[in-house]
Amino acid sequence: MQRITDLASLDLFDVAASRRIEQATAAQLPPHTLMRRAGLAVARLAAALVPHARTVWVACGPGNNGGDGFEAAAQLQLRGFDVRISFAGDEARLPPDALDALARARQAGVPIAAEPPAEYDLAIDALLGLGATRAPAEAMARWLERIYRSGRPVLCVDLPSGLDADTGTARFDFGHGGPRHCLSLLTLKPGVFTGQGRDAAGEVWFDDLGCEPGPEVPAARLNAAPAAQPRAHATHKGSYGDVAVLGGAPGMAGAALLAASAALHAGAGRVFVALLDTSLAPLSRVQPELMFRAPASLDWSALTTVCGCGGGDAVQAMLPRVLAASPRLVLDADALNAIAADAALAPMLAGRRSQGWQTVLTPHPLEAARLLGTDTAGVQSDRLAGARTLAERFQSVVVLKGSGSVIAAPGKVPFLNLSGNARLATGGTGDVLAGMIGAELAAGHDATAAARRAVWRHGALADRWPQGRPLTAGALAGG
Repeated sequence: MQRITDLASLDLFDVAASRRIEQATAAQLPPHTLMRRAGLAVARLAAALVPHARTVWVACGPGNNGGDGFEAAAQLQLRGFDVRISFAGDEARLPPDALDALARARQAGVPIAAEPPAEYDLAIDALLGLGATRAPAEAMARWLERIYRSGRPVLCVDLPSGLDADTGTARFDFGHGGPRHCLSLLTLKPGVFTGQGRDAAGEVWFDDLGCEPGPEVPAARLNAAPAAQPRAHATHKGSYGDVAVLGGAPGMAGAALLAASAALHAGAGRVFVALLDTSLAPLSRVQPELMFRAPASLDWSALTTVCGCGGGDAVQAMLPRVLAASPRLVLDADALNAIAADAALAPMLAGRRSQGWQTVLTPHPLEAARLLGTDTAGVQSDRLAGARTLAERFQSVVVLKGSGSVIAAPGKVPFLNLSGNARLATGGTGDVLAGMIGAELAAGHDATAAARRAVWRHGALADRWPQGRPLTAGALAGG
């Protein structure tokens, strides 16, 4: 068993693959073995999380997720805990493994009731698992309300009840309560790492139950921390590339300066700022290292370009030139909106890959929705699918920002990023990320590696930020 952190590099499997893995594994083991392993894993984690608890409430549903709960209850009772089971189902319709686990819970002396106990120290959510397709109702809904809103610790079995294991969309409002833990069993599911899944699941643990996934192709992978790359002594500023930031229309120069500052602090050899607002003085008194140039004066073919930060409508006229010339390109914000609005730009963007050029798109959900011709809710309903569609349509690496940012490349398994938190929900942090990706591209990383490295580091800075120090985009850019 292991706790999942932003350092992990593990495969994630969707519901269909998880079912095939479960069936293949169970067929190789004696009857009921897999469920007994699962219940034992739940019991061990519960005992470790609340070693001094007196009463443990196990809410069990009508399927195999409930069976895992029955087995966990039996194991906890044998360890001296006062365990109470609430069962929302029909015993006559339980699957064979779950029926066996129920018998073992009774044999261990666990009381089974139709309602939860009045007081408890830990709730175990074993109501709904992979098979859930509808919102919890009636008794289940009432129990989930109490489990997730009481403020007491929660341990959910495999995934929070009512959460879509593939997409991270929730069929229940989990709200904000006490400490939350989720023990994923046999496989890790992408839904607990993106969308609403991260808040619902809390701290995620994983136990493969001693099994291997076999030949199944993962739906996604966790984006692990990048390896450190110390700089050789015999290098110079030209060894780390030139980044040009094109943006900063009238009234929005700050976005371009944030991206440029981030590229500088992320290690770019030189950083040029090509402001679309030509009325501004060509010098930053705060960071004189930034070199200001008129957009028309730059040779885009020799640069890594970060385009769109604060670009407004003015960036649209520059896009054809940049798309046709820049071998390494990050498109953010208003550059993405311009592509969504101008059908002639999309084939230019998609055609860059055939030239061997590197392109990264960094949309937030609304920008992704514009590119896809849908709405934000449509993007958020399946973030992995949205990012993959964008990557294929524009033949580019896509970073779909948000809770559990998705990094997708054409024809490749996407990555889900775990670093980062809600302190990044402030204006300008997306511009900072664009600049950081630009620096990674300029250093020679391919588009996927550049995006993965920058996204992880961007989030890790927020995770490790001192609690007493405000996190602004400007501070993050210099982090």
